[in-house]
Amino acid sequence: MSSHAFIFCNEDFLALPSGALFWPAQRLLCVSDLHFGKASRYALHGASVLPPYEVHDTLLRLDQDIAEQRPKAVICLGDSFDRVGASDDLDPRAREWIIRLQAGVNWIWIEGNHDPGPLDLGGTHMHEVAIGPIVFRHIALGETATAGEVSGHYHPKATVRAGKRAIIRRCFATDAHRIILPAYGTYTGGLNVNASPISTLLATNAICILTGAKALPIPRSKTRS
Repeated sequence: MSSHAFIFCNEDFLALPSGALFWPAQRLLCVSDLHFGKASRYALHGASVLPPYEVHDTLLRLDQDIAEQRPKAVICLGDSFDRVGASDDLDPRAREWIIRLQAGVNWIWIEGNHDPGPLDLGGTHMHEVAIGPIVFRHIALGETATAGEVSGHYHPKATVRAGKRAIIRRCFATDAHRIILPAYGTYTGGLNVNASPISTLLATNAICILTGAKALPIPRSKTRS
């Protein structure tokens, strides 16, 4: 199996190679930081032009994850769009694709710092949501959070050595109290798990689960700054 199974707050979870989190008992799929419209924002502000394929590529991976896991609920954990109003720039085919993915699913958009939720699309829009022992929110609360927090925002990535090479991968960052999801969107950067504020949020025995062809767990202590 290419996913990584782990226990968090006495619940079974799967970290998928794509960067999505699946909670089998709830049949819930969670993704964070889709950042639809990043390429158009760059073009709008005269920055380096990015190929306009990021929405299609991100939706293709999300479509595959939904088809494989068959969730009853999908949580988009904030910053689904790269800026307020970016949903207005969606290609009609991408908009139809999102609507098709929402069919028969309890779709929840969590408010992010880049967007307050794509209000002109279907689904429920919330600041955060609690399900059983787990709270889903965009930005981790740090010391004020109770155990069982799932968040995004920081786009964690890890650097590991493979012989003489350094390999950089997006990753889940998790300890006994929280899971920080990697950015799911195609055109998203990342913050090293050993850099602040991620390093201050996690316990010293935190685990990084690398994304890629296979979800691979590695102690954060084994990663490089």
